[in-house]
Amino acid sequence: MHRTRIKVCCIESEMESAMAVRAGASALGLVSHMPSGPGVIPEARIADIARAAPPAVGTFLLTSAREAELIVEQQRRCHVNTVQLCDAPDPGVHAALRDALPGVSLVQVIHVEDSAALDDAKNVASHVDAVLLDSGKPSATVQELGGTGRVHDWSVSRRIVDALDIPVFLAGGLNAGNVTDAIHEVRPYGVDLCTGVRTDGALDAAKLDRFFSACAAADQSAC
Repeated sequence: MHRTRIKVCCIESEMESAMAVRAGASALGLVSHMPSGPGVIPEARIADIARAAPPAVGTFLLTSAREAELIVEQQRRCHVNTVQLCDAPDPGVHAALRDALPGVSLVQVIHVEDSAALDDAKNVASHVDAVLLDSGKPSATVQELGGTGRVHDWSVSRRIVDALDIPVFLAGGLNAGNVTDAIHEVRPYGVDLCTGVRTDGALDAAKLDRFFSACAAADQSAC
């Protein structure tokens, strides 16, 4: 049975990290400076959370930076094992990051605004370890690079999953009520969420349990 990996994003403290890991999270999302959206925390706190996480858990630095030098400096300050590029980077950045950060995984966010996302995903797939499909609007006056709580067109996401040979994470408005349909329709490697397991901004253990149970049930019924 395929087990859908679960990344809990917008982790704000070591307590939240421990709560997510106990629930079964495979990865933690740690948000650095963004033009908009929830969960931004200081880099020093990101480093503390990353150091305290179990070795098998992915610690994802969410960055809005597009220049290789800035991204490398962030990773070295934050000590994460994965860099999640939330905006389209400058040309050559993926190769530069590979050279500068051996052993660090690269995940490129593709914002699914329309069917053009399929070509975007295909073009970047050979340069990264995974892609993450989200519902932001990078072209907005105030950029939206994640954490919108909106669902996008899952039919496009499924086409991307079918077209790529690397892991694909699905994000955007997921919660316990819709994740079963999302897993059945898209068949992603993993799912990623922030607001769907929070109450008044704080990570909610009951919502976590419901979400993880829904994912397990979806995996079981997909066999």
